[in-house]
Amino acid sequence: MATTTPARDVAAPERPARRAAPARRRSPGRRRSLLPYLLLAPAVVLELAVHVVPMLVGAWMSLRELTQFHIRDWSTAPFVGWENYRVVLDVDSAVGAQLLHSFGVTVGYTVASVGLSWVLGTTAAVLLQRPFRGRAVLRALFLTPYALPVYTAVITWSFLFQRDTGLVNHVLVDQLHLLDDRPFWLIGENSFVALLTVSVWRSWPFAFLCVMAGLQNIPGELYEAAAMDGAGFWRRLRSVTLPMLRPVNLVLVLVLFLWTFNDFNTPYVLFGGSAPEQANLLSLHIYRSSFKTWDFGAGSAMSVALLLFLLLVTAGYLLLTNRRRNDA
Repeated sequence: MATTTPARDVAAPERPARRAAPARRRSPGRRRSLLPYLLLAPAVVLELAVHVVPMLVGAWMSLRELTQFHIRDWSTAPFVGWENYRVVLDVDSAVGAQLLHSFGVTVGYTVASVGLSWVLGTTAAVLLQRPFRGRAVLRALFLTPYALPVYTAVITWSFLFQRDTGLVNHVLVDQLHLLDDRPFWLIGENSFVALLTVSVWRSWPFAFLCVMAGLQNIPGELYEAAAMDGAGFWRRLRSVTLPMLRPVNLVLVLVLFLWTFNDFNTPYVLFGGSAPEQANLLSLHIYRSSFKTWDFGAGSAMSVALLLFLLLVTAGYLLLTNRRRNDA
């Protein structure tokens, strides 16, 4: 009798479940490389909207005869090319002569304001370098003009310069008896002196702050060594303080120059938008040429020429200072 062998139930091997492919993730290195650009994006967009785009629009306006007849639709202004530049830069014409006069006034105003602000700021910072009782109070008082809003400070000075009721004439004429008659400060030849006074009063605290910060980085051992060698105050100032402040002064002078040469708020608020010829700065002259005579094409040409001048002066200044630094 034949025997049958029972069939074995052979279970099929189970296949491992297929795992879903993990989602592709950006590597941490790539995220870190994009992070600086994402952080800079808002600043770049704001810079384009506030500076670059208006500058390009101004350059486009300078190439067109944009007057009050085309102010409603700028695209209808006729294209004149370099004609606006030829008119405003022609010193033989009335427009060019007035622009040249304003340029000369602005150069004198800038040199005097920057020079006086630097001298006053450096002097105050050096004198307040040593600790004494009340030094913190004096430093806070010296920084007050820099902390005040521009319009508040200039309007206050406009009241001080009034001929009959101003404090300036009261002190000079009634108290000190330095003048026999009350002069006009906001018109005529004295307008330049009044404008320069307000500018220096507002600018020198910034110079004081920068120089005071630079003095903190000068090692005290240098002054001790100079004193042991018998150097007095003026010798230490000439041989130690000023050479060590050279990097700070290079940046400070450039910043003060750009701020002062482009200053518009001070003369506009002080003289009410119509400065005398003795104090007719270039920025105010461009404003009057654009918004008083409605010749926006010529005003834009003046603005572009001013921008190119400042770029050339800044580039020359940086090249000269870097060359002297390398030679040293």
